[in-house]
Amino acid sequence: MTHPVMLRSMLPRLPLCCAVIACLWLGSWQALGAEPAAWRWQAVLVAGDDAQPVFDNAVDSLAQWLGTAGVPISDIHRLSASRAPRDPGVEPASAGRIVQRIVSLRPRPDAGCLVFITSHGQQGRGIWLAHSGEYLQPASLAQALSIGCAAVPTVVILSSCYSGAFTVGAMRAPNRIILSAARADRPSFGCQADRTYTVFDECLLAALPQAPTWRAVYTVSRGCVRTREKRLGVLPSEPQASFGAAVRDLPVR
Repeated sequence: MTHPVMLRSMLPRLPLCCAVIACLWLGSWQALGAEPAAWRWQAVLVAGDDAQPVFDNAVDSLAQWLGTAGVPISDIHRLSASRAPRDPGVEPASAGRIVQRIVSLRPRPDAGCLVFITSHGQQGRGIWLAHSGEYLQPASLAQALSIGCAAVPTVVILSSCYSGAFTVGAMRAPNRIILSAARADRPSFGCQADRTYTVFDECLLAALPQAPTWRAVYTVSRGCVRTREKRLGVLPSEPQASFGAAVRDLPVR
């Protein structure tokens, strides 16, 4: 279901839906069989819209999960439509800032990183970024990942209406896992202001502490989403995934 939202006065009304992108580099390509030390991970977490609290809530919870895994606060970079520049530790969530932050990560060969972005999205346009009134598109994200991640194992998670568009084309790479909350032609659900998380985010966050691999995270999350959407009586969003040949069994930790 597409959720119309009121944008800034100078922008037209656009049908937008919830979207989340996340990307996690875990260890080096050369050492895929070993789990990297948590303190070596770096993270970029983004709440792209402030229309509902679900986006910042998901970022908060993922940051907390990383912290309990031993990731230092200095390695968790946060961007938000609502908290910047009020919070000096949070950057504005514009496409330029997101791309710049990912490009600047460049983890060591034996290190890993995380990028998580949650917002609305529109079919054929990408992820909505309310702070700058623009969309983050697959081509821009793919280029940033190629520079900032190079050949290290990479996990990209997109939870949004139509986010399956980020699981094909230039986004794919042998060292990259891509998870999305919906097909390229399907919406996702749970953007209501009275919810804590979107449906996919809630399922993903519940899966992370218990799943041993990212493939398991996807399987558990997809099943959870299917069950919840059936109860809601909505068109199934059908989360999508792409597993690069070099990272098919990449562990979560």
